[in-house]
Amino acid sequence: MLLPQINQPGDLKKLPTDQLAPLAQEIRQFLIEKLSATGGHLASNLGVVELTLALHYCYDSPKDKFIFDVGHQAYVHKILTGRQDKFDTLRKYKGLCGFVKRAESEHDVWEAGHSSTSLSAAMGMAMARDLKGETNKVVAVIGDGALTGGMAFEALNHIGHEKKNLLVVLNDNEMSIAPNVGAMHNYLSRVRADKHYLRAKDDVESLIKKIPAIGGKLARTAEKVKDSLKYMMVPGVLFEELGFTYIGPIDGHDLPKLMETFRQSDNIEGPVLVHVVTTKGKGYKPAEADSHKWHGISPYKMESGKTLKSAGNPMYTEVFGKTLIELAEQDERIVAVTPAMPGGSGLMEFASRFPNRMIDVGIAEQHAATLCAAMALEGMKPVFAVYSTFMQRAYDQIVHDICRHNANVMFAIDRAGFVGADGETHQGVYDIAFLRHIPNMVLMMPKDENELRHMMKTALDYDKGPIGFRYPRINALGVPLDPVLRDIPIGSWETVREGDSCAILAVGPMVQTALAAAELLKSSGIQASVVNARFLKPLDENMLTELADRGVKMLVMEEASQAGGLGGAVLEFYASRGISHAEVRIMGVPDCFIEHGSIKEQQQEAGLTAEHAANLAREIVTGSRLELKTGLPS
Repeated sequence: MLLPQINQPGDLKKLPTDQLAPLAQEIRQFLIEKLSATGGHLASNLGVVELTLALHYCYDSPKDKFIFDVGHQAYVHKILTGRQDKFDTLRKYKGLCGFVKRAESEHDVWEAGHSSTSLSAAMGMAMARDLKGETNKVVAVIGDGALTGGMAFEALNHIGHEKKNLLVVLNDNEMSIAPNVGAMHNYLSRVRADKHYLRAKDDVESLIKKIPAIGGKLARTAEKVKDSLKYMMVPGVLFEELGFTYIGPIDGHDLPKLMETFRQSDNIEGPVLVHVVTTKGKGYKPAEADSHKWHGISPYKMESGKTLKSAGNPMYTEVFGKTLIELAEQDERIVAVTPAMPGGSGLMEFASRFPNRMIDVGIAEQHAATLCAAMALEGMKPVFAVYSTFMQRAYDQIVHDICRHNANVMFAIDRAGFVGADGETHQGVYDIAFLRHIPNMVLMMPKDENELRHMMKTALDYDKGPIGFRYPRINALGVPLDPVLRDIPIGSWETVREGDSCAILAVGPMVQTALAAAELLKSSGIQASVVNARFLKPLDENMLTELADRGVKMLVMEEASQAGGLGGAVLEFYASRGISHAEVRIMGVPDCFIEHGSIKEQQQEAGLTAEHAANLAREIVTGSRLELKTGLPS
């Protein structure tokens, strides 16, 4: 066994090169075994085993900087940098992070859970290196999916202009999470398919050098001939024209060729782009056959590839997808828009039913938002289906192009609240804070899947501007679904439990937590009412005024940032009305990043449990409380 001998990259360099291929097989088997128990990003990591081995063999981490875009493909890097003994804890609470994590290792120099940042980071590190007079290498590994993100194009443009020494490894596996779309994807496909590329490039460059240097009009003609020859015969010319030396495409599973190429690139001045073609899921037949499913997988049986996830109620995402089909059958204006997440956003069946009304723009949230604004202004009903964490990337467009135009865009905000194993980069806890203060925005969240369906109907019928409904990454409650959808009055809350001691105002999954807290309070003789505060903007001002006038003490609960959230909105309302007699306490996600683990563990860490809510409500009513532990530092 070779893998147990590798605890740091220096151990890898001690192996003769003919032992690297057997080591690659051991790493694949290690990943397949470990992830069968923990789940995680399997397919992407199986595809980069040889690539990561070659990088660590040829370069000297952490002196040389490896920057992995997104981090989905960094498990092999973690294995080679002293963390293989921690893989049983992968994505578990207080365990190994599923992404690159600076706090874990000196070899993790950049961390990201969102795509298309690696090239900008690489440029920043290369510029810092040169300013400090250092000589280390900077290597960015970016996938073809991430390369479709606008930020990556901005970085390519700047890198090509500055001519800094850095290496970009384009890992081309034809996938991000879903199959890639767009002109860049088609361009790379043409390059990838050209078996005669390298020879053609050499022949063309040789031919161009033989064209004599001549003056005047003839010289300009000769330059045009040179350019025409390059564009006809050299598919990689796009990157060459951007200022890179382009090498590839090469087989990303051919270790000798990879190492030869990296050594070759070290002798080239300026930025180099090495185009590597890999197979996502390589070495494990189920993952190779369906790399979309195996991008992020729950625990599974190794032999069959069958997932171990127990059957339960449908996810909120599934309810959204099915309901959108119902609405689209009734209204031809509905168009679904997704930034490279048709499967994750529950839109695969919608795409099959309405292919002309399904738009996947690739990893381009900013473009998606402005596209939706323009479609809405032309009378369509665009539904921007996006994860809360990815919507952050389109903030300016939401303000400038959607809300300022008062465009009638429907936001389907998935993964709102805690997301579990993906952790801090993916938590959907900030969207309330950055959406509710924008003029013209309406924002709501359901207590269950039935209410989600009615909210979607409400959003469809609403014609006064942008409106969003947010929903969590959990199984729905399994409540009966009303056969007829109806509108919910904008800005209306509902009391789901009566009580006269205090009121717990909760939103989304916290409504169930609040109901459980109310049950706990009964043993203390405290009768708490529970309010489903389903509209985050506008608030139910009538109910808030009535609660204050009755002297009801209130607790606001939300699985979202406490700063700028629903609790803050309630306090702002009372302050703006000069209502000083209202007594309000708030519970939300505190001012820190909550790391990976189960959603239940994340709620416990943030103190968002029935026990904590009952304890705080007890203090509001009686003035005393128990000391309960959270996972947060005191």
